[in-house]
Amino acid sequence: MPTPYDTINRHTAEKQYNSRMCFVCGVENPAGLHAHFYQAEPQTCVGRFLPAAQHQGYPGRVHGGVVAAMMDETLGRAVWGDASTWGVTAELTLRYKAPVPLGQMLTVVGRITSNRRRLFTAEGELLLADGTVAVVAHGKFVKLDLGQILEDESALDPNSELFIIPDPNEPSP
Repeated sequence: MPTPYDTINRHTAEKQYNSRMCFVCGVENPAGLHAHFYQAEPQTCVGRFLPAAQHQGYPGRVHGGVVAAMMDETLGRAVWGDASTWGVTAELTLRYKAPVPLGQMLTVVGRITSNRRRLFTAEGELLLADGTVAVVAHGKFVKLDLGQILEDESALDPNSELFIIPDPNEPSP
């Protein structure tokens, strides 16, 4: 059974930014996941990625640390809002329920469960292509303005590496 997010794209949800070299979302990182993220609902982020051979742990399986990175990124992006507030991980707990295979499109969903002034909590799951829940995660995140994360606030230029919006569901120009 497919997941409810199989057809998500920038026409059905707000596309979040990618960067150039982030391990999870960097579109130019040769070892990265090249994940794409969408704001499916006001407090729900959906990430999609296709793990390749370089993401392997045991033969034919995605490394647990790679899964953890994807869960961390998705839950932290649930606070997207106006793209100026970012979630920085304070705590992340995962429960691995099923092996995560290489070579199939995977979906990660993260949703905010509590949202305070400086801290939010989120939960989510990784769904296999057939809809099976393979991983469940819970986390606490500190809210930071993007300017607090970057050393050089001039990097807030929309042409900087944090503001790339490619869509894997559409052909390149």
